[in-house]
Amino acid sequence: MKLDIGMLTHDLKGIGDYARKVEAMGFDCLWSSETQHDPFLPLAVAAGTTSRIMLGTSIAVAFPRSPMIFAHIAWDLQAASDGRFILGLGTQVKGHNERRFSVKWEAPGPRMREVILALRAIWDCWQNGTKLDFRGQFYRFDLMTPFFNPGPIKHPKIPIYIAGVNRYMCRLAGEVCEGLHVHPFNSPKYLREFVQPAVEAGLQKSGRKRSDFTYTTSVFVVIGDTDKELAETKASVKQQIAFYASTRTYEPVLAAHGWQDLAPKLHRKSVEGDWQGMADLITDEMVETYAVTGSYSTIAQRIKERYAGLLDRVGLYQPWQPSLADPRWPALVKAFNG
Repeated sequence: MKLDIGMLTHDLKGIGDYARKVEAMGFDCLWSSETQHDPFLPLAVAAGTTSRIMLGTSIAVAFPRSPMIFAHIAWDLQAASDGRFILGLGTQVKGHNERRFSVKWEAPGPRMREVILALRAIWDCWQNGTKLDFRGQFYRFDLMTPFFNPGPIKHPKIPIYIAGVNRYMCRLAGEVCEGLHVHPFNSPKYLREFVQPAVEAGLQKSGRKRSDFTYTTSVFVVIGDTDKELAETKASVKQQIAFYASTRTYEPVLAAHGWQDLAPKLHRKSVEGDWQGMADLITDEMVETYAVTGSYSTIAQRIKERYAGLLDRVGLYQPWQPSLADPRWPALVKAFNG
């Protein structure tokens, strides 16, 4: 199991220094997300200042961009990083697509499949000179002249991970992707009984093995060396669980433990703007189910024991902003990699 980290800064002037620090500390992959900032620009900066650490998106929203745009960005990042780039894609939810990105929402699963297959067709054209002739229900790509063709690169096999919560997306990941971005709102029971069987069905359909596939996520952690630190991170985790559990998309994660009736209550409070009231509905049992608790010296071992055989890459979900200057961080990374 490898330990990853997310971007804790999106200041393009400071990302180079940040990327060098996390690489030197021993993190295996640096992930950039699409929330308040573009997910690709930070990785372009990091690619030029690092030499070992993997670089990936967790995630870039798929439908607002044409697969051709993704193809160019990923191709350039893969070349700039000497083969260290992972393209992570996600659908986002209907409301954000329609109201934040002004993009039509239609058949997200089948459409995501086409995005992935189109990317592979475009990259095959650039690398091997194959005639571009992709025709699907949602996308058509059949024009590629030398003027717009960037040509082959040294590391053309770009891994694609997708984010998935429901069975269709998990099965799709197993069928056509190299990995799955498991949502941070998860539990071992949900992974064993819901996610892995769906992914395995996809792997079998594509004729691949478990060893050909990567599960990655950020883990909710209640971490601290004092009662005050533990209480603060526990409060943050309760807020995060409540936020995700209030959305119908994540009902399978609750249903795995018989808590699906909580979702409507949380949703009503979210509409009312009662964020503290939402967190108060999250019990200690739920925190223990969806988060890992420990000190800086024990959290690594507890994560590895909890997710052995279930996850291949993990990061610590960070609703707070940990300081890399904290001397406990290098020790934590060393314990994880030891």
